[in-house]
Amino acid sequence: MSAPDRRQRLVPLLATLTLLAMTACWGSTFFLIHDLLDRVPAIDFLAVRFTVASAAMLLIAPRAIARLSPDVRRKALVLGALYGGAQILQTIGLAHTAASVSGFVTGMYVVFTPLLAAAILRTRITALTWAAVLIALGGLAVLSLRGFSVGYGEGLTLLAAVIYALHIVGLGAWSKPSDAIGMSILQCVTISAICLVAAAPGGIVLPEGGGDWLAVVYMALFAGAAALLGQTWAQAHLPPTRSAIIMSMEPVFAALFAVLLGGESVTARMLLGGGMVLAAMLIVELVPRRKIEGEVQHIAV
Repeated sequence: MSAPDRRQRLVPLLATLTLLAMTACWGSTFFLIHDLLDRVPAIDFLAVRFTVASAAMLLIAPRAIARLSPDVRRKALVLGALYGGAQILQTIGLAHTAASVSGFVTGMYVVFTPLLAAAILRTRITALTWAAVLIALGGLAVLSLRGFSVGYGEGLTLLAAVIYALHIVGLGAWSKPSDAIGMSILQCVTISAICLVAAAPGGIVLPEGGGDWLAVVYMALFAGAAALLGQTWAQAHLPPTRSAIIMSMEPVFAALFAVLLGGESVTARMLLGGGMVLAAMLIVELVPRRKIEGEVQHIAV
């Protein structure tokens, strides 16, 4: 096998592993967030988390944004606004619905992503990939749902899921490996600005005590800055639908960490739901894809 062929196979594998690591990091924060939100309002927590993440990224690479072209900066601003808006909507929706329902409805981005990719990028989605999407959605339902109703909170959360899907599709279409650091930083700065504006009217409540600040710093640096950088780089190499299915592993990792670190017991729902999501990911990773479906389509606006 020639060097270009080896690289062509290795880079998507590394991108997949990067997305999995990022998703595991997100999953590890669930029990930390659940505890912290007893003392800090959710939007205030988001504002502090992304501000710390932005400061750290700017400190490490202060000139990365300046190296971006004006066009790429505009795209990063749009992506950051999408992500920040989805975070706010999801947080407000969570106040009006059960956390389990919120987790499931948010996970609907796994369905909206291929729909938007087909509409915006003209991506052709095969029947097998749609099967993987539905298996992943079923797994999320088994993991999360304990009853379901449709109301104000569910509506806001569903809108957040659509916006998350737009972010995934946009990131896949606009991100390039050479721009990953600058785009990640500018997205993070935009998210923090949106969250600060949303939290400012009532005054921003800061964490108290070393333990809370340690949790915030962990979530800012690893589940915030590093995860956003990893997602931006990985999606430059993976189609959006494939990325969305990989990221649907987040609640599986959340359940795993809840068992390992949170003292929860393993249940049949965890095993069945987690197994379904894992099966969906393996389908899109291991089953051969047509060339058109395996391509990453970059678009200019």
